[in-house]
Amino acid sequence: MNGVGIFSAVVIGIAAGWIAERVLNRRHGLFMNLIVGVVGSFVGAFLVRSLHIPFSGFVGSLIVSTLGAIVLLAFLSLAPRK
Repeated sequence: MNGVGIFSAVVIGIAAGWIAERVLNRRHGLFMNLIVGVVGSFVGAFLVRSLHIPFSGFVGSLIVSTLGAIVLLAFLSLAPRK
């Protein structure tokens, strides 16, 4: 998350995880939303940096984190379940 503090990163992580679960029609708790959002931020940052797309600030980080969280949840839904 580029250009935000630790508190903002937590808020962005929770918001990104919540948005991703709503988009993919999932139901997780607050802690899982935080985990999905933070991991999604790394996924999203990797993707946009690979494509040389600049982003910064709260809104840019929220968008990138949300996209990364959606990609993460979509990828995890493809994994076979026991």
